[in-house]
Amino acid sequence: MAKPTLRQLEYLVTVVDTGSFTRAAEQLHVTQPALSHQMRVLERTVGGPLLERLPRSVRLTPVGRAVLPHARAALAEAERLHTVARRTAGLEEGELEVAAVYSVSLGILPPVLRAWRRRHPGVRIRLREYPHADRLQAAMAAGCADLAIGPVPAGWEGPIRELGVEEFTVVLPADDPLADRPTGRVALTDLADRAWVHYAPDNGLAELFDQVCAQAGFRPQAAIRAEQTSAIPLLAAAGLGPALVPANIIPPHFDGVVLRPEPPVRRTLTAYTRTRPDPLTVAFADLLAQQAHVDLVGFPADRHAPRLGRHPRAPSEPHAAHHDVTSC
Repeated sequence: MAKPTLRQLEYLVTVVDTGSFTRAAEQLHVTQPALSHQMRVLERTVGGPLLERLPRSVRLTPVGRAVLPHARAALAEAERLHTVARRTAGLEEGELEVAAVYSVSLGILPPVLRAWRRRHPGVRIRLREYPHADRLQAAMAAGCADLAIGPVPAGWEGPIRELGVEEFTVVLPADDPLADRPTGRVALTDLADRAWVHYAPDNGLAELFDQVCAQAGFRPQAAIRAEQTSAIPLLAAAGLGPALVPANIIPPHFDGVVLRPEPPVRRTLTAYTRTRPDPLTVAFADLLAQQAHVDLVGFPADRHAPRLGRHPRAPSEPHAAHHDVTSC
């Protein structure tokens, strides 16, 4: 039985992305009859029509919607194989695609990327950010990156490298009655009747926060919800309500008060790939792991703050309903 060729898959993706056989043929530098012929061959190969021609556009059929994510993943993997071949040939330039959840790109990655640029100035980094661990995992499965960084992926069959445990902190404004606690700790139940600075539903930390509060015996009220993870500690410091945030995203010279929650809130962070990583991806993962083990995860006023290192496995971030990712 014949198998689809990469060229045919590229034709399909281009037709979908441009919305037109005419524009796709122009972009691919082929004639429209040749493009139409290859699409018919591809449809015979997969066993059904992939596209419905409309007066001014095209529409994916159910078979087309099922095939398209795999076509994109195959093209992304082919491009990555080409990149790996160039790296193996000893070239000092190229591109490494890294995907991460928002909190990782805010807290852990900046010093890693700075160190990477000093060591490998000719290798570009393309960073893709995702608000939820499920979207990160789906994008990685679709071939959108060389390496994903986030909570433990559920049911992942590829290589996984545990980086350590990320601590969470409670943020309050400087004038809060609980701000000057000598222990530097606060029980979440002491804040049960407060209206919190919460995460937008699409942010994976919203589910984690709700789960933590449920384990403490209450359901948090939301004074405000923010889509951007970086905005949460700033809104809390401004007095809109307490917030629970990853400690490593607290910015320098922060005006708010940072307290350890009781009981502690942690999640395990990992780096993972679809298949055995190439040497350049391994080098980035090594640098990431080194930085994670030495970088303070927060609580800037405390020299004895916990570090992002090897700890007993912490619960991973909850996963929401599956999100389809058909493009990177």
